[in-house]
Amino acid sequence: MDVQVAVEARDVRKRFGSVTALDGLTLTVSRGEIYGLLGPNGSGKTTFIRTLAGLLRPDGGDVHIFGALPRAAVSSGAVGYMTQAAALYGELSVDENLRFFAALEGVTDVGAHVEDALRRVDLLDRRRSTVSTLSSGMRTRVSLAATLLHQPRLLLLDEPTVGVDPALRREFWEHFRSLAASGVTILVSSHVMDEASRCDRLGLIRAGRLLAEGTARELVARAGTSDLESAFLALSAAPA
Repeated sequence: MDVQVAVEARDVRKRFGSVTALDGLTLTVSRGEIYGLLGPNGSGKTTFIRTLAGLLRPDGGDVHIFGALPRAAVSSGAVGYMTQAAALYGELSVDENLRFFAALEGVTDVGAHVEDALRRVDLLDRRRSTVSTLSSGMRTRVSLAATLLHQPRLLLLDEPTVGVDPALRREFWEHFRSLAASGVTILVSSHVMDEASRCDRLGLIRAGRLLAEGTARELVARAGTSDLESAFLALSAAPA
């Protein structure tokens, strides 16, 4: 496998009963790249991310992360996964939550890693706060901090800024861009066009298949539209 490749998926298939979630999905993500998955609800974005996170086994095809199978990559600490909903303990403080997740990941020097993660999301001053007292935006920041504790090389972000206001969304993307500049590969799913335009490359999927791929500018040119949102709609509506 090419050493510059972080994620390689070839003809990946996954069914849930009569529903086909992934239908021969093929794509490649380069190291240090921010790759955006775009698609309507039910297009297979979350199924693919959960497959990369080692939570689902594909029915067919091949998936490799840094040359390893997903579960091996996760076990080695190479993968961080931030779910759509904050998976936090509301009765615990921010610091207690992060220390708990650090222990699960086998992180050494926990204090330093927790402090670094909180600094990255600008929450050092709220580390003693009980999570249930935080705003939804702050809880999202804590979730991101928890994902960063073990310093993963691949960050999987499933709709990471749902319900987040525009100003905080901009801050998140500053964090993501900084991580990518340090060599972290980021795969993010989103419906927000402003977010999509911030990705290095985009993959438009529908019905578990990759319909189009490229930069935002390339997708707009391919669709013959004036903006990314119109391109998204035009390419989604095109015959598969």
